[in-house]
Amino acid sequence: MNPQLNPQRHVDMRYSSRTTDGAPVVSAVPCAGERVLYKLVRTSRLYEQIVQQIEESIVKGNLKPGDQLPAERELALRFGVSRTAVREAVKALREKGLVEAYSGKGTTQAVRQSLDLMVKIVQPEGSNHLAEVRAILEPEIAALAAQRIQETELVTMREAVAVMDKAGQDPDAYIEADLDFHLALAEGAENPLILSLLDSIVGLLREQRLRIFRVPGGPERGQIHHKRILEAVEKHDAVKARDAMRAHLSQVSDDSQAPAAKRSSGKQNVH
Repeated sequence: MNPQLNPQRHVDMRYSSRTTDGAPVVSAVPCAGERVLYKLVRTSRLYEQIVQQIEESIVKGNLKPGDQLPAERELALRFGVSRTAVREAVKALREKGLVEAYSGKGTTQAVRQSLDLMVKIVQPEGSNHLAEVRAILEPEIAALAAQRIQETELVTMREAVAVMDKAGQDPDAYIEADLDFHLALAEGAENPLILSLLDSIVGLLREQRLRIFRVPGGPERGQIHHKRILEAVEKHDAVKARDAMRAHLSQVSDDSQAPAAKRSSGKQNVH
C-alpha cells in the first residue's frame, strides 16, 4: 500500500462490471475533455502500475468514499491495458481493503492464493499439475463457448488475435492479449463458476507463458491454434472448438518442455 495512505481510512470505492441502472457513476478515470488523472500504462507488471495510480488518486483526494469505478472494459481502454490486467488490479485493491466489488460474482481470492502456493510448493511438478487442470477445463470451455458465445466476446477474441499478430517480440503485448483471448472464451461459456476458476489461475497462466515465450516459433505456433479455435467458435462448432483447444494445449505442453538451450538467449522484457 502507498506509505502515504492513512491505514485507518479505507475507501469504499464501489466497483462493478455493470453500471447500476439509474445510478450516477463517478468516473475514476476521466473521459475526453476532463482533467487527466492517469497516464497510459506501458511497462511490465501492468496491474501493479494501475494499483499505484489509483492509490495515488485516493491519497490526493481525487477518489472519495463511495465513488464507483467505470466498467472493466472501459477501464482497460482508458488505461491502455488488457482487461486481464484490470481484473488483477481490482483484485489487488480489494485485498488491500481499498475497493469493494458489487458485481455479484463473488471472490476467488482464497482459491487463487491457495493454487499459487500449491504450485510453488510442488515445483517442478506444479507445471504438470497446471497443464492437467487446463486439459480438463479449457477444451470444455471452448465447446460451451461455441454454443453460447455472444458477439461482444467474439469481438474481444478477434482483437486479441490481431494484437498477438502484431506483437512480434514484445512479450507484454502478446501475453496480455493471449490471456484476454482465453478470458473472452471463458466469458462466452456464460458460466460464472467457470470464469471464477479461470480467474484463479491467471497468475499461473502468465508465468507459464513467460517461460515459453522465447521458445523459437512458440508464439507463431500458438497463433495457428488461436485462429483455429476462433474459427470453430465463430461457426458455433462445439466439436471442432474442443478439438482445436486440445491441440493448442498439446502445443503449449510441448513448448513448455523445450530444453533451455533451445530457448532464445535474448533477455525478456518482463518480470
